Amino acid sequence: MEKTLGGDLVAKMLKAEGVEFVFGIIDGTYFGFYSSLERNGIKLISPRHEACAVHMAGAYARATGKLGVCMASNGPGVANALPGVAVENGEANRVLLITSTRRTGIGYPDRGGTFQYFNQVAVMKPMTKWSGAVPDVGRIPEMMKRAFRMSWKGRPGVVHVDIPENILNSKWEAPALPAYGTYRRMDPISPARAHVVQAADMIQAAEVPIIHAGSGVIHAGAFAELRELAELMQMPVTTSWAGRAVIDERCAISVPMIFVKLNNEVRNRADLVLTLGSRIGETDWWGKAPYWAQASKQKMIQVDNDEDMLGLNKPAELCVLSDAREFLRELVAELKARGAKAAESAKAFAAEVYKKRTQERERLNKKLKDMEDPLNTAHVATAAQAAFGDDAILVIDGGNTAIWANFFHEVRVPGSVLYTFKFGMLGAGVAQALGAAIAFPKRPVYCMIGDGAMGFNQQEVETAVRNNLPVTYLVCADKQWGMVKMNQQFALKPIKTLLFKSLGPDETINADFQEIRFDKLGEAMGAHGERVSSPAELGPALERARKSGKCAVIHIDVDPVKHMWAPSLREFKDMHAEPAGR
Repeated sequence: MEKTLGGDLVAKMLKAEGVEFVFGIIDGTYFGFYSSLERNGIKLISPRHEACAVHMAGAYARATGKLGVCMASNGPGVANALPGVAVENGEANRVLLITSTRRTGIGYPDRGGTFQYFNQVAVMKPMTKWSGAVPDVGRIPEMMKRAFRMSWKGRPGVVHVDIPENILNSKWEAPALPAYGTYRRMDPISPARAHVVQAADMIQAAEVPIIHAGSGVIHAGAFAELRELAELMQMPVTTSWAGRAVIDERCAISVPMIFVKLNNEVRNRADLVLTLGSRIGETDWWGKAPYWAQASKQKMIQVDNDEDMLGLNKPAELCVLSDAREFLRELVAELKARGAKAAESAKAFAAEVYKKRTQERERLNKKLKDMEDPLNTAHVATAAQAAFGDDAILVIDGGNTAIWANFFHEVRVPGSVLYTFKFGMLGAGVAQALGAAIAFPKRPVYCMIGDGAMGFNQQEVETAVRNNLPVTYLVCADKQWGMVKMNQQFALKPIKTLLFKSLGPDETINADFQEIRFDKLGEAMGAHGERVSSPAELGPALERARKSGKCAVIHIDVDPVKHMWAPSLREFKDMHAEPAGR
């Protein structure tokens, strides 16, 4: 029997799954794996840090709906990957992490003093959907099949396979590999017919029905189906934070999450909520009053492809196990077959919500009239959208910068915004932007990021340059930990903070930075670099960055006081307190 590298067996199974890219840093401990990628039609993309490899895979997966694959070498490489694992699993991005571990016989358990070793599977287990080790080459097909099944089962997340270096790097008599499609479910889950009929009955009977859409809609690619139902039955669409980009926010039935008080009003007045692919977690106030109507006064239909999410945080009268897209297709077909139309009460409510939303946007846009230098951060997102176009992918990273980006970017193309909505992980966006650019090489990708966040992974600008990825980084520099500094100020000197809006470095605790010239740093790594501080300079600089055709870093000096007083800080703080009722 012909002998084959253990790593080649893994690569062949990835090829069968349609994997085109693997993200990770090279190391001798899995040479037998990554050296097999190219001959199996898979390209290796190498960042400068293993956590960034996981973030790149996560962004690629979320943007494409495919499986994102990354790798890390035993010991320190796996330890470096852990922050990425925690974030991408928490954000529900479909990632397969393949790691090496030391040779068989000296680990699991540790022989005592084993070099570059820790119990990687045990550490990964609580951080991932599933984590397992390959004990011998004959079980590679079995463990990879299980990893693929877990990757596509229920709520997406990170799945981990750990393989000893001697198995990956040695030649073995190859076990038979399974045929693609014989070891996991290939089709999305369809709803029970009775559930579709019951959901249609409930929507038709409701006076004020709404839709609450989560990231499950994004993973299902159910954008068109969501909008069709919402417009057919005049159901205003609120979203979870992670579901932000499910709908064109210019639609009359869209209720962008940034209008927090309006969202609260909509969710209180609805007598029926159709929840799609959302757990209704903390950033949704757990579905509790006073942010939502009492459960006794509001019926809910909850649709999810993970049974553990059904009725998890808010009682549901109808629980539907289904892919969001499959459910919406069947529901719309059922309603159309009935000749269903929106109730007059639903039409009136939707019109009222649209009017209030328009007023909220006009109020918010007043900040764009501020033309002072250094600029108001509100200008950055609006200028970038004008420069890069509606089809561009926006990656958001930072504390207060993330708030400004969310409030002044208007989603016009579904699926075009990436952010760590659950973790708010600083620095992840630097690498996520690269994953998005690899996913969609013909679409502009730009990352609006704070100077604190950029400091975590600024080395990945070199990765962008080396891989010819024309990502633009808009670094909003206020030279402080703005969000933390605001909290400190109110904790230390609340009255003075209200009067003077900001305290000096001597009145807060390690909240201020010295300057980093991010434009010069970018230029040192081969990127296009510019520095701007006024609204008038911003547009032309963005245009030059776009025309450069390569990675660009624009250092944007923002007014540090105005930047710190970002919109809706009060609501953000309230989110951390338990709501009063059910």
